[in-house]
Amino acid sequence: MSAEYAASTALPLQPRPRSRSMRSLSGLLPFLRPYRGRIVVALTFLILAAGSTLAFPLALRWLIDAGLAHAQASRAALAWHFAGLFALAVALGVFSAARFYMVSWLGERVTADVRSAVYAHVLRQSPQFFEHTQTGEVISRLTTDTTLVQTVVGTSFSMGLRNGVVLAGGMTMLIVTNPGLMLGGLVVIAVVVAPAVLIGRRVRGLSRASQDRIADASALAAEVLAAMPVVQSYARESDEAQRFRASAQTAFHTAVRRNKVRALLTAFIIVALFGALLYGLYLGTVAVMQGRMSAGVLGQTVLYIALVAGSAAALAEVFGDLLRAAGATERLMELLAEQSPVRNPADPVALPAVRGGSAVVLDDVRFFYPSRPDKPALDGFSLTIAPGETVALVGPSGAGKTTVLQLLLRFYDAQQGSIRIDGVDVQQADLSALRRRIGLVPQDAVIFSASAMDNIRYGRPDASDAEVYAAARAAQADGFLRELPQGYATYLGERGVRLSGGQRQRISIARAILKNAPLLLLDEATSALDAASERDVQIALEHAMQDRTTLVIAHRLATVQRADRIVVMDQGRIIDIGTHAELIARGGLYASLAALQFMQ
Repeated sequence: MSAEYAASTALPLQPRPRSRSMRSLSGLLPFLRPYRGRIVVALTFLILAAGSTLAFPLALRWLIDAGLAHAQASRAALAWHFAGLFALAVALGVFSAARFYMVSWLGERVTADVRSAVYAHVLRQSPQFFEHTQTGEVISRLTTDTTLVQTVVGTSFSMGLRNGVVLAGGMTMLIVTNPGLMLGGLVVIAVVVAPAVLIGRRVRGLSRASQDRIADASALAAEVLAAMPVVQSYARESDEAQRFRASAQTAFHTAVRRNKVRALLTAFIIVALFGALLYGLYLGTVAVMQGRMSAGVLGQTVLYIALVAGSAAALAEVFGDLLRAAGATERLMELLAEQSPVRNPADPVALPAVRGGSAVVLDDVRFFYPSRPDKPALDGFSLTIAPGETVALVGPSGAGKTTVLQLLLRFYDAQQGSIRIDGVDVQQADLSALRRRIGLVPQDAVIFSASAMDNIRYGRPDASDAEVYAAARAAQADGFLRELPQGYATYLGERGVRLSGGQRQRISIARAILKNAPLLLLDEATSALDAASERDVQIALEHAMQDRTTLVIAHRLATVQRADRIVVMDQGRIIDIGTHAELIARGGLYASLAALQFMQ
């Protein structure tokens, strides 16, 4: 069983085979489709701006061959020629500004949509995803990678289209004006664009590697900053700074290799383009001297060659940006392609309405964690809990107690057996409905960067202030909350740094009490409390557990003595069940644990 499971479990974020082109950018198409109308408007302004640019050489030829030749006869005609050039400049400015605004709006909008989609998708992943993926890496993809996408959608892509239109238009006008120079234009394209494509593949690979190294540094920083009390207590600040410096240095060297390749490409493009431009100018000058071309046609030809060369150079630069964004898009699409093994059923079974507690049945459950496929966390685990019953799970660390809670919440799915709540298999119930039926007080109290009121109301967002106050009083939290500078409106800081461990735990308990779910899961809910606070909170919890089914995990046996039943676990199995007195009388593991604790 475990071998099959190990073989079938794919680790998250395994890179897919990398394509050798910019096809990765096609992953952005679903985010662009909702804004088709704005894209059409942006493309219209882009074409108008490119057309205005292409009209300048024609206007210059008109000025030279017609305006300057008749300047002495009609200064008014000359003024009209310059007025026409100014009108073109105004049109170019207006169309370019409109294009810039529309494209920038699209870049910002698509980037926000991508960030939101990736973040929402990550929130739906099971804990299995986070066993192999650091949160710092996810944050790097949400920030650094989406910034590159914004650059492409909001700038590079439109610049590439604009220069592509100018390149095509310039080549067309060169054919019309001087077909002989068309060969030079083709040489420009072959000499500049072809090497850019070849070298660009190397740039893309290095860009992806650079983004990966930046993500590594971000993940390291996030991990260390979240553990600052431990880092400082062991005086490891210098070591951690050195570790981050080494990670940042690796990212720097990878970026330098990428920039070396891009710098080489840039130097080659500049030399090739100026060579082509000067060669075209030389041929045109000779043609004017031989009377085969007018000065106006020469000026027009030179400008078109310059536009073609400049557009080709810009396209090569844009191509490098697109390759960088292709690598970033790959990383984002990898996140969006992740499929959680815990999925909402297509046709969920409705949970029945209950009064009081829920009925819970675990039948011959066998479960392996994805990271430990060779050792079962639960092995043939069967337990039936009646509505309103309080059951305690005790046993040594690693016995599988917390695993039972995680399977009830369907953070994972068991490989064998069934789990039913109120007669419905948890794998057939709607995930949100299932979890709304369960209240949880975890061992590590989670406090959000918000007010005390908002932290408690997290258990039930539509609760009134009076209900929040009542839950806080039940959890023995009302007293210290009212003593805070702004009372319940006090900002508690990141992870509740302004509170003691016991205060954070009591807020977590108040949150679960406010939720008022028929099934209450307490995972070492009083572990962070001193003896006096533990006694007060235990009384509050007993009040909250009335008419509720409660599953309690506790290492301190004094907190579970009044449970209806105590389930003794070891190595994923149930080895004994009974009341405190029955288990003491029978001896065994529970009696040994009790003797160790109560004799201290």
